[in-house]
Amino acid sequence: MGEFEDSRTDEGEVVVDQGDDDDEEQDQDAMMQEDDQEEEVRVLVADNSAYEMLHQMQVEWPCLSFDILRDQLGNGRKQFPMTSYIVAGSQAEKAKDNKLYVMKMSELHRTKHDNDDDMDEDSGDEDLDEDPILEFKTVPHNGGVNRFGKVHIWDLTSVVASLDTPGLTANVSKPLFSVDRHNKTEGYAMDWSSLNNKLLSGDIRGKIFMSQLHSNTSFQTDPQAFTGHESSVEDIQWSPAEESVFASCSSDGTIRVWDVRTRNKAQLSWKAHTTDVNVITWNKLTDRLIASGSDSGEFSVWDFRTVASNIHTKTAITPAASFKWHNEAITSIEWHPAESSVLAVSGADDQVTLWDLALERDAEEEPMVASMKAGVKVEVPPQLLFIHQGQECVKEIHWHPQAPGVLISTALSGFNVFKTINS
Repeated sequence: MGEFEDSRTDEGEVVVDQGDDDDEEQDQDAMMQEDDQEEEVRVLVADNSAYEMLHQMQVEWPCLSFDILRDQLGNGRKQFPMTSYIVAGSQAEKAKDNKLYVMKMSELHRTKHDNDDDMDEDSGDEDLDEDPILEFKTVPHNGGVNRFGKVHIWDLTSVVASLDTPGLTANVSKPLFSVDRHNKTEGYAMDWSSLNNKLLSGDIRGKIFMSQLHSNTSFQTDPQAFTGHESSVEDIQWSPAEESVFASCSSDGTIRVWDVRTRNKAQLSWKAHTTDVNVITWNKLTDRLIASGSDSGEFSVWDFRTVASNIHTKTAITPAASFKWHNEAITSIEWHPAESSVLAVSGADDQVTLWDLALERDAEEEPMVASMKAGVKVEVPPQLLFIHQGQECVKEIHWHPQAPGVLISTALSGFNVFKTINS
């Protein structure tokens, strides 16, 4: 674990929340409570005081994918109440009922707890635990948004502006451009480059196409695809440092790293997991690191330098770190935008977990054991910081790029916006 430097001053604690308001009357004096019958086993208990902020929101239909929009409210903001803008796509029962949601989440107050009675009376309105305000505009979209047959590129600038300008209406009825090179083949993987105006999209045939902006309203899709994956492309990530480089993962179990100047062969390719690789995330602060999440519930961290060296010497390729905490498939994974060793992971087991890979157990320290569902006892990795629960079928998570420590997650049961006391 020497790959990761610890920027924290404490060892961190594991916190679990089960998202049940009925549990608020339980003992909250400790984040982790000793089991009365077995002193060496600790039981993870729900504790809403582990949150600096926690809000739940819903719209008409579940949104299985979303992104956070950058705004003009400033970077590094920590003051409450907070505001966030997001765009999401619905998964309606009928294709014709789907829509794009452009949302403004405001009045995101600090979560107030029963033991806050002794809080400084001068702390002001920012500490009031009030209901948030959710405003949204919609754009009709024929078909679900979490998968594609065609990729549509939309300009939603006027829709976002209408959320902040009374009386302003936005009439967006069709996309700027549609990528039809996939020939209606279903796909899941897409990513915009932060370094140029290029979009990648990957389909279940293993083909990846690149579209790029040529003027303010003109896009073109290159006719030649990137090929090499033997099965469905599940996720794509542009390099945060090199504008011609991107990575992809597939249900063939591999991760591949490509240069856009060479389409028929990846620069690096290795077997990352024995099951489907569902998601990847490229570390924006330490760009030699990429993390992957698999169908088995395992997630791993890879160092490109080690991978390249092992491929060159034809030796076994092993991850810099690997964890099997989640009981079901990993559905989303993302590095913290401001702390290079921290990442968030979500799984089909209805958990969102936060990890700090810089933390290690002291040599003389006994392993921590937790009692989970059905009395199953498991060892808690020292890198595990927090367990967030309470959502049904979590599909995607994102750190807010302008509000340190704030996470937004979407699930069949709606959105959660939260910030933990140790994030």
